[in-house]
Amino acid sequence: MTNVQTEFNLLRKIDDDDAEAIEKLHSYYGIQRIRIAPSLDQLTVNYDATRMSPADVTSVLARYGIPIVA
Repeated sequence: MTNVQTEFNLLRKIDDDDAEAIEKLHSYYGIQRIRIAPSLDQLTVNYDATRMSPADVTSVLARYGIPIVA
């Protein structure tokens, strides 16, 4: 397993709906940890690089409706 950490800027601050989507992401295969910055405008995602590429992580975040800056 190769643990990689990537930061994502958000288009807007996280709201309750986004927080629910992030909670669901914790069970996505390959995603290990998601941290929300105290300012609520940035995410840090730890993932298994043997299972996912950076493009995969970006795609999954978008699919779950997380407002990331692409």
